[in-house]
Amino acid sequence: MCSHQSPSATADRGLAHIVAARPEQGWTLLCDGAIVFDDTGELHADGSVVPPHRGPADRLAVAIAA
Repeated sequence: MCSHQSPSATADRGLAHIVAARPEQGWTLLCDGAIVFDDTGELHADGSVVPPHRGPADRLAVAIAA
């Protein structure tokens, strides 16, 4: 693991780099041990979880139609 070991610090999240990517499975492992999922959820190395924070589906449909 690297020095980006403060998973709760959102500012450090952008500094962590990708160690392994599995787009076919929908996840990416970062150097700080966090797993970031395509649905915007996260599982941090300390066991904490960030639930998916997607927008409402009706907004997505409007954005696609535009």
